[in-house]
Amino acid sequence: MNILLVEDNPGDARLIRELLADGSGTSFVISEVNRLAHGLEQFADQSFDLVLLDLSLPDSTGLDTLRRFQATAPDVPVIVLTGLNDEGSAIQAVRDGAQDYLVKGQIDGQQIVRAIRYARERHRMVLQIRDLSLVDDLTGLHNRRGFAALAREVVKRAVRTGTGLVVTFVDLDGMKRINDRFGHEVGDRALIRTAGVLRSVFRASDVIARIGGDEFIAMADGVDGAAVELLRRRLTSAVEDHNREATGEPALALSLGFAHHNPTAETLKSVDDLIAEADEAMYADKDSRRTKAARQ
Repeated sequence: MNILLVEDNPGDARLIRELLADGSGTSFVISEVNRLAHGLEQFADQSFDLVLLDLSLPDSTGLDTLRRFQATAPDVPVIVLTGLNDEGSAIQAVRDGAQDYLVKGQIDGQQIVRAIRYARERHRMVLQIRDLSLVDDLTGLHNRRGFAALAREVVKRAVRTGTGLVVTFVDLDGMKRINDRFGHEVGDRALIRTAGVLRSVFRASDVIARIGGDEFIAMADGVDGAAVELLRRRLTSAVEDHNREATGEPALALSLGFAHHNPTAETLKSVDDLIAEADEAMYADKDSRRTKAARQ
């Protein structure tokens, strides 16, 4: 188990190492730093299963220490290390998201190993509950809440890197007809198949969500304006390829709308504004497709 120990007192750090070495035969690999900044840097180079975090460090003190760590590595459980006169802050840290706290000088090897095991299990359950609240049960994509949470991070990343981003609004055409003619089980499979098409086109770092009955949305950064038309062609081609291979299933037809934003050249748009723009473009695409079909 890889553990990051953030502790500036050499004596306390040595004690923690000795306790973990004596604890119940579990193998621990411990990386030790004495500054919060050094600890945050470690996450750029390697992954950790748990953090043992002193709240009183030379470059950060109190609950801000925990908050800064959680902002960098929200998926890693944290156990706070505290002295006797700091126990109140440690209890508040648990309320703010730390999995446990240990009072220096009052723990033995078995206690610290047990605390680590329990912290990892509790954190795993917290992440599972969080994921359930952000994921669409049918398709496995993010739901509306999940998209809203993650899209903000994509916008921040685009602003930070100075690259463009695109919001794609997707509507599965003829969903009512599929349900009425073939049944809701086939309709559900059509939604799942649509999710598969979107996954095949967008990158793992992009945010894809089902936000309504037959409506999907995706956000991707690192995309310039010229690439939007390429994205449209890739989606159209992916649907055509899927329909050729999906024998026995109703063909998928998708209406597409795009909203591109360059944060270095334009006033920053909100996520809601980008969604509204892509939604409007999608309905224009749907009307165009209907008009074309009527003329044929």
